[in-house]
Amino acid sequence: MNFQFSETFARELDQEDPLSSMRNEFILPGPAGNNKIYFLGNSLGLQPHRTKGYIQTILDDWSALGVESFFHAREPWMDYHASLTRPLATVMGCLPEEISVMNQLTVNLHLLMVSFYRPSGKRVKIICESKAFPSDQYMFETHLRSRGMVPEDILIELKPREGEATLQTADILQQIRDTGNELALVLLGGINYYTGQVLDMEAITRAGHAVGARVGFDLAHAAGNIPLQLHAWNVDFAAWCSYKYLNAGPGAVGGVFIHERFHQDTSIPRMAGWWGYEKETRFQMEPGFKPIQTAEGWQLSTPSLILYAAHRSSLSVIEQAGWSNILAKQKKLTAWLWFILDHIRQGSANASQWEILTPVQEDQHGCQVSLYFPENGKKVFDHLTQKGVMADWREPGVIRVAPVPLYNSFHEVWLFGSYLKEMLEI
Repeated sequence: MNFQFSETFARELDQEDPLSSMRNEFILPGPAGNNKIYFLGNSLGLQPHRTKGYIQTILDDWSALGVESFFHAREPWMDYHASLTRPLATVMGCLPEEISVMNQLTVNLHLLMVSFYRPSGKRVKIICESKAFPSDQYMFETHLRSRGMVPEDILIELKPREGEATLQTADILQQIRDTGNELALVLLGGINYYTGQVLDMEAITRAGHAVGARVGFDLAHAAGNIPLQLHAWNVDFAAWCSYKYLNAGPGAVGGVFIHERFHQDTSIPRMAGWWGYEKETRFQMEPGFKPIQTAEGWQLSTPSLILYAAHRSSLSVIEQAGWSNILAKQKKLTAWLWFILDHIRQGSANASQWEILTPVQEDQHGCQVSLYFPENGKKVFDHLTQKGVMADWREPGVIRVAPVPLYNSFHEVWLFGSYLKEMLEI
């Protein structure tokens, strides 16, 4: 649509927004009537008002019924997992039985590496990012060393071209082809945490399979942010955290996707635990592991119902808003942010002093936009902070902002733009 750089226009966009009332479902930082502008959903989503009530229900059942809550709570704990996988399947673009809600992100990546990184002969290489989030890098390093392998001999780290900030899809696909029958696994971030770049996961999966490799994704910055079709794209596996765009709280329980074609494949090794054991005979405590014939078969331990409840509360907000409606607002809100930034750059004598690292193409970014300031970036960040904008600072000069559709407004984006413009004109 044709945007206008004005506060009046921003307020008109909010008045037309069918999801504007969803903002009231969240606890906004700052004093009432003077809330801060929270653009940190890419780091930690805000707390829904209803989260406390969902957790209190678990506490009440625990106090009243003790362990019998697993079978006789108002919503028996044994069946609670299904209340999470149904809405998550819509968000992740897969079948409910292809999801297991368990552990946290890095733990799950280690567990998935056991199952899906199966080096054989000269097929040992792993393609990953050179600037993945550090926990992913540490995972690769320690996991490979635990298997008696030298990470430097195994990992092929993708880097942007000289003078560029993001990866080219053509380069990723060419590296996959060049590695060929030496490639065992492709494991990349669906969205790069630093630049906000969205990778072409469908094309990467297709290319990896064409050379006989397994393909998985770390979706920490993608889950709840962008449209995904993990089942249709034929992705082998994925893992994500739930505390960013899914708003499940700090240290929230994570999730994994495992394509249904692997569920009954007995040749795939895994780390096993009793909670992943066949439900019908789990309490017989028999020797010999019999996994549940879904992604739940990768579970290890009895889950935290308190974390489950926090996650369910946040998913209920997403269900209330409607995932398709959230994606539609994300598209419009992000386009508005890009318009604001472009307007500032075109009208600024200091345009050469900063750049946008995130790709401009609509299918290559989600909520997040990363701004790079070679000089004076910290001064710009401090100015925004003083104005009440909660953004993210990353060395050596990057400000990340991520307006999210559930609780951010078009007016907040305009205010951010006006504060940025004000600072750049000083």
